[in-house]
Amino acid sequence: MYQQSMFDDREKYNPLASRLRPETIEEFVGQKHLLAAGKVLRQLIDRDQVSSMIFWGPPGVGKTTLARIIARRTKANFIDFSAVTSGIKEIKEVMGRAEGNRLMGEKTILFVDEIHRFNKAQQDAFLPFVEKGSIVLIGATTENPSFEINSALLSRCKVFVLQALSAEDLKQLMEHALHSPRGFGNQRVEISSEMLHVIANFANGDGRTALNTLEMVVLNGDSDDEGNIRVTMETLEQCTSKKSLLYDKNGEEHYNLISALHKSMRNSDVDASIYWLSRMLEGGEDPLYIARRVVRFASEDVGMADSRALEIAVAVYQACHFIGMPECSVHLTHAVTYMALAPKSNAVYMAYEAAKKDAIQRMAEPVPLQIRNAPTKLMKELRYGEGYQYAHDTEDKLTMMRCLPEALQGRRYYVPTGQGTEAKVRERMAAIEEWRQRHSESTR
Repeated sequence: MYQQSMFDDREKYNPLASRLRPETIEEFVGQKHLLAAGKVLRQLIDRDQVSSMIFWGPPGVGKTTLARIIARRTKANFIDFSAVTSGIKEIKEVMGRAEGNRLMGEKTILFVDEIHRFNKAQQDAFLPFVEKGSIVLIGATTENPSFEINSALLSRCKVFVLQALSAEDLKQLMEHALHSPRGFGNQRVEISSEMLHVIANFANGDGRTALNTLEMVVLNGDSDDEGNIRVTMETLEQCTSKKSLLYDKNGEEHYNLISALHKSMRNSDVDASIYWLSRMLEGGEDPLYIARRVVRFASEDVGMADSRALEIAVAVYQACHFIGMPECSVHLTHAVTYMALAPKSNAVYMAYEAAKKDAIQRMAEPVPLQIRNAPTKLMKELRYGEGYQYAHDTEDKLTMMRCLPEALQGRRYYVPTGQGTEAKVRERMAAIEEWRQRHSESTR
């Protein structure tokens, strides 16, 4: 049971998460690995010695809030900049003001929210000013800086990784909201600890989602004549009926999930494979993208151990193309299950990688004359095709003709395993080798 006082009419229309934004490090919840006493970032802030840095972490973990706390504690000029609404012109104007401040002996801290939205040219515009100290750049991003920030700019910034908030952190945030004058001030709100735990799990590490959900369930709770509010489990279930999965089809999570799917199939873990598939599909991933990755998997990780895997993967791609989502989810599940259970061999993949290495290093190796085509008289005079042996003319459909370049004779690229039907392939290759060995000895 929580009792509060009335909050200001000017603030009551702001979202709860906005009203409760921490103003000091002491109020800040989470990120103890960065902000606990003695930690590097905490010391930099306390000493007002902030250098250029990137805050990288998922939504709702406090990136922008940390920047604003720094703004309150620093003696430098602080400029809040949004990558969503600003272009090169605005960047140059801000940089001009910052350079003027530098010449006057004043430091400028420039905070850029969603810095990953800037293109290369826009990011490059910051670089000379960071280098000569006109600005201290603080960028916030939900994307992996290694992919989204120019390497030259990234090398001049310290990256601090902010972690998703724990369930306990989120419960602490919500309990503060229920007690704070900036939260539900004059209202008596009845909500159980169990319900707060449900909301914390639903929020999936996102403080903003936790507070927004809490606000929704309180505003939709049952109220009596005295203005007291009681939140029921039914209300909570309605407000959390559809969970928005954390998934960015163009960001790091995209690659994390496809990696999880691929490696689960490779490890023959059917349940994990289906789970990661559902995570991608329910997060809005293009089913054709997944189908293409399954086609690749069929040859890279199953290969000759079960050549039907490729047929099924291609058929599933066509099925997805024909009917789309949500119906094609069952076809993708079919394919993913088949791939996970199929015998595994990467011999085909390894064969190409080995041959590619030789191809790159020995690009000039000539095609043996006996297997060159000779469509013209000149080519025939140059002995193109001379000594060619047509395998179909022989009883065993095999000849002693060499097809590799002279310098690569004896190379073995494809080494079949004993998995699945590839065991028969290995027997066939051994039989061919035995035949050639036998005929080689008979011609000596």
